[in-house]
Amino acid sequence: MKKFYLFILPVIVSFAANAQAFMTANAQDIALYPQQNESRNAMNLSGIWKFKKDTAGVGEKEQWFNGLTHAVSIAVPGSYNEQMEDSRDYLGLVWYEQRAFVPKSWAGQKIFIRVGSASYAAKIWVNGKPVGMHEGGHLPFAFDISNDVSVNAENLIVIQTENELKPTRVPTGNLGSGGMFSNNPKTNYDFFPYAGLERAVWLYSIPQNGIGDITTKTIVNDGSATVSVLIKKYGSVKKAAVKLNGDNTTEQSLLDFSGDEATAVIKVPNPRLWSTDDPYLYQLTVIAGTDVYHLNIGIRSVSVTNKQLLLNGKPVFLKGFGKHEDFPIFGKGLAGPVMVKDYSLLKWVGANSYRTSHYPYDEEYMMMADREGILIIDEIPAVGLIFADGEANVDIRKETCKKQIRELVARDKNHPSVIIWSLANEPFPKNMNFGSGKDAPADAYSLNFFKELYRTAKEADDTRPVTIVGLQGGPSEWLGAMDLMCINRYYGWYTQPGDIKNGVKLFSQELDDLHLKYNKPIIVTEFGADTYAGMHTDQQEMFTEEFQKDFIKAYLECADTKDFVAGMHVWAFADFKTSQGIIRFGGMNYKGVFTRDRKPKLAAYYLRSKWNLTH
Repeated sequence: MKKFYLFILPVIVSFAANAQAFMTANAQDIALYPQQNESRNAMNLSGIWKFKKDTAGVGEKEQWFNGLTHAVSIAVPGSYNEQMEDSRDYLGLVWYEQRAFVPKSWAGQKIFIRVGSASYAAKIWVNGKPVGMHEGGHLPFAFDISNDVSVNAENLIVIQTENELKPTRVPTGNLGSGGMFSNNPKTNYDFFPYAGLERAVWLYSIPQNGIGDITTKTIVNDGSATVSVLIKKYGSVKKAAVKLNGDNTTEQSLLDFSGDEATAVIKVPNPRLWSTDDPYLYQLTVIAGTDVYHLNIGIRSVSVTNKQLLLNGKPVFLKGFGKHEDFPIFGKGLAGPVMVKDYSLLKWVGANSYRTSHYPYDEEYMMMADREGILIIDEIPAVGLIFADGEANVDIRKETCKKQIRELVARDKNHPSVIIWSLANEPFPKNMNFGSGKDAPADAYSLNFFKELYRTAKEADDTRPVTIVGLQGGPSEWLGAMDLMCINRYYGWYTQPGDIKNGVKLFSQELDDLHLKYNKPIIVTEFGADTYAGMHTDQQEMFTEEFQKDFIKAYLECADTKDFVAGMHVWAFADFKTSQGIIRFGGMNYKGVFTRDRKPKLAAYYLRSKWNLTH
């Protein structure tokens, strides 16, 4: 993690309406997940909160931050759209209220509030005082509220959110007649724009002087490994101790800080490497002053050749899915039983990986992937990017993407399950050639856009490959600028509809052409067909379970003939909700091999028979 962005001083933004000042969130404050241990305290505020819509936009003027009147109940975490019977398509201002008792034992410590995700923009007040603001859903933010909170007393927490669809936001929406779909709500992406406090809200406390951040890097050699631990401190701490426990061995290091940083290099003989077959986690303990933090890490390496993705120096083939955080009533809210079920079904079907399409998932998903040995392509929320609405708008989105990259790396850099950073899904060039069979041209401006995002990702973390996910007909130059190429392809569905045989011929030829041109491995991150569960036919026909199975089978068999294809991710894991439109019956995308409530379709049984026997 580069020092230049972790320790930028907060910007103060003033709102003239109430002369209130809101600090903007810093990536450094989300780096370490809240933890209850011998020196730190953590309080999860998940539960039932008060909730009130602000359709007239008068909440700040009327000082709703001092407490909500005539409010209703809402579950946090959870999208509010399906919890409230009159709010499915409402994306405007809403207010949340919770009260929390901060115990006396927290006195003398620094106290923070941390929000796992608020789509899309949020402001926080504590005891009526303005605390901070954040823009960008699907990523956490935190603020020091030590001067605002009362210890040994109940505290009022009020959070305002809104999820208005705007062209300058990431992801992008409300583009008028343009965009990928004519739909309602007017997203430029094919999933529902669920809103609200969709992940846990925490209060936590840390010592006045202690550990600000921990970054681990592992290098695997023949019969040994090296774990590098970069510690960033705050306050007057001068020394740190680092201990690595695992497999009946303990390695430790004592070190002094140079400025605000200290680095420990721990050599591990005969390491037990983290892998899909053996997701072994070591416990790293860092002590600085009176502060302690425990971190589970996996010792593993990730790299690419011109044809393969390597895990611990050995080829690994990604078998899995694109998927969504999506379930009835919960929306995108974290639902523990659904998460556990999804990982169980991934194992059942023989998958070893998935992509967090098209935004970072809850941190609980990363932690479980670490434990279960599931590989993750971790994607920022840059879905539906366009380049046709002027450089001023594009520049705004670029800065948002860079901010999201830094926040994502700060959050997920220590997870062994995260093996690839994805910087965008299906960006649109100015001149789109979808369906023509030819790539759109890449102008210098858009190519530099992605090269700048690539540099941002590499500056934040140089240990993982970086990619973008390309749309069918998009510029291949964008893909060639990355470490490996990820593509979404639907020959035989959106183009050549119903003609799997000729569609796969085009798919095969494009794979060959791409690898010949750029000499980099390819992961097919989407391919699939909408399928209405229970619809059958005796001949190959679109929307039937048989067609979906045959479509997926043909693509997988084609990929089996290409030694440079490093993975195949079916689109999608499960059916999911999207905006209303004429191509989305019932506001649903039915490309899942499981239904939205996780019942297997015929294709799921085919994948289980294939993936449990291959690679």
